Amino acid sequence: MAIAAAQTAEELPSAPSAVVQQRNAPPKPAPKPPVETEAPKTEPAPPPASDKEASSEATANPRGDGGNNETETRKSERNPTIYVPVNEVSVVFTVTDKHNHYVKDLTRTDVKVIDDEKPVDTIRSFRRETELPLQVGLLIDASNSIRDRFKFEQESAIEFLNQTIRPRYDQAFVVGFDTQAETTQDFTDSTELLSKGVRSLRPGGGTAMFDALYKTCKEKLLKSAQTGAVRRAIVLVSDGEDDASHASREEAIEMALRSNTIVYTISTNFPSGANGDKILRRIADATGGRAFEPFQLSDVANAFAQIQDDLRSQYALSYRPSGFAHDGRYRTIEITALNRKGLKVRSRHGYYAPSE
Repeated sequence: MAIAAAQTAEELPSAPSAVVQQRNAPPKPAPKPPVETEAPKTEPAPPPASDKEASSEATANPRGDGGNNETETRKSERNPTIYVPVNEVSVVFTVTDKHNHYVKDLTRTDVKVIDDEKPVDTIRSFRRETELPLQVGLLIDASNSIRDRFKFEQESAIEFLNQTIRPRYDQAFVVGFDTQAETTQDFTDSTELLSKGVRSLRPGGGTAMFDALYKTCKEKLLKSAQTGAVRRAIVLVSDGEDDASHASREEAIEMALRSNTIVYTISTNFPSGANGDKILRRIADATGGRAFEPFQLSDVANAFAQIQDDLRSQYALSYRPSGFAHDGRYRTIEITALNRKGLKVRSRHGYYAPSE
């Protein structure tokens, strides 16, 4: 059965409808990490170590290789350092046609960017981002309101992680929330550990969804947004009804934008149409994600599968906006597809300029 993503009361654009079959094939092997775009800045040499310090270092690293062991090498390969000018804006987006199929053959001349209501003269980089490493947060509502369908959602989430996370390349974490958010598994590339983190969640309590989203973006994704050449996404599974947060919906959205995180939402309201669905649509649309509203519980797995496809069907571009100032102000982004009719572009609606 299809999964519908309906419009909000604010007339936000609707997400495409689709039916996706679960894949039986194992995940493809991880490709080579992206090449650094700019060499890291040279740091001044540290002062000579004392005899005591040198002795301690030799004990900790008996190979005498300066600590550049195989583990550190793998870590460096998985998380390459990319230096981006602070006046340059990077945007990830997807394009679909009128049949809701992904369009994957666009070039930089096929898109137009308007930043803060001013056309961008030059797109500095444009590429398809099908293989960029992922940082994925699974944010699952564990409140009493979803108790009757919790186990099925857990198993669907585990299948999504098994199909999406590539060892030594992608990373994910698991957070459950009721009145408080609890991390049951921090960043890891181990699908076994992630599965244990999902299965350890237990339903109960109220719902502080906005707090959970705000805290997760701020504490786990905001810092990495400044350096990592990765795509950051949160999959939020909830009924959208918040009764215990201190943060507002818009504050949670703002933190997602500041951390450059796309939010996908999966509604647990069956049938759809509840007020919580409108809230979930707003969050997804503002951050460039999609809102999924399964018709029945068995369609939740299809929603996870569509998110996986979406993460592998994106473009990324960067540009330097005109009249840019480090004033912390919110600036709007509008991306449109040229030269073809009926194409729909989905991206975040804006960003916050740095304040210093």
